Amino acid sequence: MLAMSRDSGWIEVICGPMFCGKTEELIRRLRRAMYAQQKIRVFKPNIDDRYSDLEIVSHNQQRLKAEPVQGALHIEQACGDGVEVVGIDEAQFFGDEIVGVANRLADRRKRVIIAGLDQDFRGQPFGAMPQLMACSEFVSKMLSICVNCGNPAGRSQRLVASEDRVVVGAMEAYEARCRRCHRSSVVAPTARHQPVLF
Repeated sequence: MLAMSRDSGWIEVICGPMFCGKTEELIRRLRRAMYAQQKIRVFKPNIDDRYSDLEIVSHNQQRLKAEPVQGALHIEQACGDGVEVVGIDEAQFFGDEIVGVANRLADRRKRVIIAGLDQDFRGQPFGAMPQLMACSEFVSKMLSICVNCGNPAGRSQRLVASEDRVVVGAMEAYEARCRRCHRSSVVAPTARHQPVLF
């Protein structure tokens, strides 16, 4: 990543499928900001309570304290002038207002680091993630490993019987799949391997 002045705001987006290390990368960047003695605030949607109510947690159990919020406007209200770096996990679960919130925070000279799924289980763009990627200064597209064939995986295969767009889950509900092995409908889990966690 290019070095940027601390008195200039910008948006970084970390995106990809399930099990590619998005939250782990978000935590890594936030911890580096902490080491640089920058004041951070971390947020997540309150519907994501898979591993913890008050932390963002990667699938390999890296953790960082976070504030669960109902909507994106709560993030903006919570970030006063002293906050330098704003971390947002699972951004696909916030509505379209997350785009305006992220831009306004960056305009207030804050570094905004956002992680989220760029595609839903059908392989379609997810929530406001396309708009966030378009207005950000940096985009990191991460890949996992397809549990079916071992190729790079950019999609999340749903394993539980639901056609709802939002189904919060982890290894019991999703697998990483490549374009060739992904199906836009719910499928049975792959018997050969468990998801690779980075």
